[in-house]
Amino acid sequence: MPEATDALLAGVEAALADLKAVNSVTIDVHELSNVMDYLIICTGTSNRHVKSLAENVVKMAKESGQPPLGVEGQDAGEWVLVDLGDVVVHVMLPATRDFYDLERLWTTVAPAPGSPSGHGGAGGDTSAGLGGDAAAD
Repeated sequence: MPEATDALLAGVEAALADLKAVNSVTIDVHELSNVMDYLIICTGTSNRHVKSLAENVVKMAKESGQPPLGVEGQDAGEWVLVDLGDVVVHVMLPATRDFYDLERLWTTVAPAPGSPSGHGGAGGDTSAGLGGDAAAD
């Protein structure tokens, strides 16, 4: 990845950490998408927290000379998407994140022949390669 993308990614991660984003996950999607290289998904504890996290990402991006291409959902604060080109950030309330389950969407590998299809959302392990605590049962 280009140095500018790496710097942008580090800046976004720092901006989210500064305001205590919950369960932040960075997914490398450059082999899955031609419109972005990284997808960052995190949770805010309230509508105000979601908005503040997104605003902090936008502020960091502008200060680094890479203003967002678009920001969606700031009015409601349930799910805010910040499009920074190579890096796309999703800040969500817990219920919204659970419902849409973007991690599963972007990390599920096609099932092997003869295995369950993985459809339906229940029982699948989506933590592979995400650095999650799936083994901490």
